[in-house]
Amino acid sequence: MAKDKLLVILGPTAVGKTALSIELAKQLDTEIISGDSMLVYRGFDIGTAKPGIAERQGIVHHLVDILPPDEKFNVMDFIGQAQPIIREINGRGKIPILAGGTGLYVKALLEGYEFNETAGHEQYREELHKLGEQKGHEYVHKMLAEVNPEAAARLHPNDFRRIVRALEVAHFGNERISQSKVAEAEELCYEALVIGLERDRQVLYDRINRRVELMFEAGLVEEVQGLLAAGITREEQAMKGIGYKETAAYLAGEMSREEAVELIQKSTRHFAKRQLTWYRKMPYIHWYAADKLTEAELLADVLQDVAGFFPTR
Repeated sequence: MAKDKLLVILGPTAVGKTALSIELAKQLDTEIISGDSMLVYRGFDIGTAKPGIAERQGIVHHLVDILPPDEKFNVMDFIGQAQPIIREINGRGKIPILAGGTGLYVKALLEGYEFNETAGHEQYREELHKLGEQKGHEYVHKMLAEVNPEAAARLHPNDFRRIVRALEVAHFGNERISQSKVAEAEELCYEALVIGLERDRQVLYDRINRRVELMFEAGLVEEVQGLLAAGITREEQAMKGIGYKETAAYLAGEMSREEAVELIQKSTRHFAKRQLTWYRKMPYIHWYAADKLTEAELLADVLQDVAGFFPTR
């Protein structure tokens, strides 16, 4: 059975994925699927750099604004929703564009990860509850302090449910996954051309720093104020995203505006480094030096490669 076709645009945050994916979608007459874990949330716009309606230029964007802020969304949810969309767009004779920076999501989708989260989590959770009963909540709280001192400092020993959850995350990572196969290009689940955008590190960091400043100018503080006023607590998954947790801390008087800006910039730079670590595990990425080309040259180069990769389109 022939594999569905897929064009993927990857790269660290602020590298220029959104602009390229929209231009490509216009040229190829297709639709975009977001691979970003934060764009799914309604009302989280400025801090996520979500493309607005005008910026989308009429291009359909899937998996954007699909959830209220108090719902959880993980890699299994992403794959469950992305797969049928990819199939449906292929069925119309178009090649969808997957654009996003959540490396785990895209890697898992392309390589066909198998998930066994539930059993592992339930067993580990049971063990922690038994420890809590036998040795007390303080004992389990100290276990958390060893692996995640920040979370332990934030949580009271009696907030046992959250302590257990924090230990689960520390133990399994955000998702418990097992890779079904070591993927080379020909073994991907899709007939996929995977494009990676890169820039000189200092250039990228300058873009990140400027983007954060622009977010504050565009009203990030007011956006977070509105979310908090609507009852979205700082404990929600969405509010723990970079940009939101720091701005909420500023609004709570825990730091100055300047400190919040600097912390968001620093956290975003570290996030970009983590993204690049994920991409290094994906040897099938075709890299483009986005800061060595004009936008028009980059678009032309990618379109040429798309035509070569999907000759029967």
